Amino acid sequence: MNEGRLNTNNFHLNCIIYGELREFPTVIMDAGYGDYSKAWESIYPAISKLTQVILYDRAGLGKSERNSNPRTSLFMVEELRELLKSKNVSAPYILIGHSYGGVNMRLFNNMYPQEVAGLVLIDTTPEEYLERFLPSMSEEFKEAYNKQFTLEGDFHEFKESLDQLHFSNRITDTPTIVVSAGKKEHYSNESQALWNRMQEEILRFTTKGEFILAENSAHYIQNDEPLLVISTIKRMIKTLTTIDYANEKGSNHDSRFLK
Repeated sequence: MNEGRLNTNNFHLNCIIYGELREFPTVIMDAGYGDYSKAWESIYPAISKLTQVILYDRAGLGKSERNSNPRTSLFMVEELRELLKSKNVSAPYILIGHSYGGVNMRLFNNMYPQEVAGLVLIDTTPEEYLERFLPSMSEEFKEAYNKQFTLEGDFHEFKESLDQLHFSNRITDTPTIVVSAGKKEHYSNESQALWNRMQEEILRFTTKGEFILAENSAHYIQNDEPLLVISTIKRMIKTLTTIDYANEKGSNHDSRFLK
C-alpha cells in the first residue's frame, strides 16, 4: 500500500494505491456524492490482487482538504488527472464509478477517451435524473433528495455536473458495463422499472456495452452483492488483457453485450 496526498493550488488530495501494476490497466474507483474511499472496502482487496488500484478522496471528503474550485464534475475530473500525473500513473485506466462518481467517470471518458480502457458504472446517476426520474418519486422523497447537497457542492453544482455530462456525451468504443440496483428502497414498481431503463440507456454512448441487473441490491451494490461487483470488474480486466486495449478497446462478452 502506498498512501500520499497531492498539493495542487494549495490543497491536498488523499490517495491510496493498492497492489502492483502488471500487464493489466490500473483501476481507479470513484465513490458517490459525499462519499469517499471507504465506499470500496469490500471491493479493492480482491481487485488489487490482479492489478494496481487507486482509491482517492475528492476535495473536502475523507482525508482530502477542501479547495476553492467549483464542486462540479468538470473540476473533479481535472483534479483526478492531476493526481494521477503526480503519481506517475499512466493511462489507459479502467474507471469504476458508483452513483455520482459515475457522472465523473463518464465525463472523464467523454473528455479523454484515449486514456480510458474500460468503464464499470455501478448504479450511477443518469444525466436526466432531475427531469425524468425524480418526478416519478413521492414528494417526501423529492424533498429529502433536494436537501442532501451539503457535503460537497450544492444542488446547483450537482445540476451543473449533470449538464456537463449531457453536453459532453459522445459515442465511444470504450467497453462499458452498467450495473443497476434492482431492489431500490422507496421505489414503486414503476419507478424501479424507469430506473433500470435509464441505467441501460447509458449504453447508447458506447459501441461495446453490457447491462447487468443486480436483483438483490439497493443503491450500494458493492455492499449488497460485492461478489457480483468484483466478478464484473475482474471480467473487464481479463477481457482487456486479451487485446491491445490502448488502441482497440474491448471485446464481446457472453451476457448482454451490445454492438
